[in-house]
Amino acid sequence: MHQFFVDREQIGTEYITITGEDVKHIKNVLRMKEGEEVRISDGAGGDFFCTIEKVPSEEVLAKILPKEAGNTELPNRIFLFQAVPKGERMEYVIQKAVELGVYEIIPVEMKYCVVRLDDKKKEKKKERWQAIAKSAAKQAKRSRIPEIHPVMSYDKAVEYAKNCHLCLVPYENERGMKGTREVLKKIEPGMDISVMIGPEGGFSEEEIEMVREEMEVLSLGKRILRTDTAAITVMSMLMLEIEMKEEE
Repeated sequence: MHQFFVDREQIGTEYITITGEDVKHIKNVLRMKEGEEVRISDGAGGDFFCTIEKVPSEEVLAKILPKEAGNTELPNRIFLFQAVPKGERMEYVIQKAVELGVYEIIPVEMKYCVVRLDDKKKEKKKERWQAIAKSAAKQAKRSRIPEIHPVMSYDKAVEYAKNCHLCLVPYENERGMKGTREVLKKIEPGMDISVMIGPEGGFSEEEIEMVREEMEVLSLGKRILRTDTAAITVMSMLMLEIEMKEEE
């Protein structure tokens, strides 16, 4: 079943109106017909099963069905603080993190980041990254579209991360997976969790010392992971831990 996102004002009591590029996609790519079922979300947690009622030229009218469309979000909000990587790796991280249930993604400039973006490029990148998040949310049948923040300095990112109940900092020089297991056991439903992922050049000693007292600095194993691999590894660990506890 295909999924689409709409704004709240497009949702009525009986019908939902789909507009914009999705109309072309429904008509010309998917070639959907009247009577076919779709899943529609408002991007903020509201989900509906619908049937295509009319497919005119500029909009698609979908009738809301009485059956409930289950929410697909994790019971925990995960805030991913990702050091800005080179090339297209940020796009890959966003795509996979959204599929794995991330709540927000905050790109961060750190000391050893290879890439430095000027203000104009930052704005263009943010627009591109948000579009990727929306596309990934559709594919994963998410109930909401994760927000991609503007690029943030490390100091500001640390302050923002401190608002979470549990703050995780995977660090390549940390040793021992026992501590990592113990940290994961602390997770409870409803907790906000922040994850701080370092750049290609790794965290500086100063950056780690800034967070060591208030955050959980942990290991991801004996091997050195690329920044994008580290992000996906932690997101996968968290998703598994959270969903297993939800089923207990």
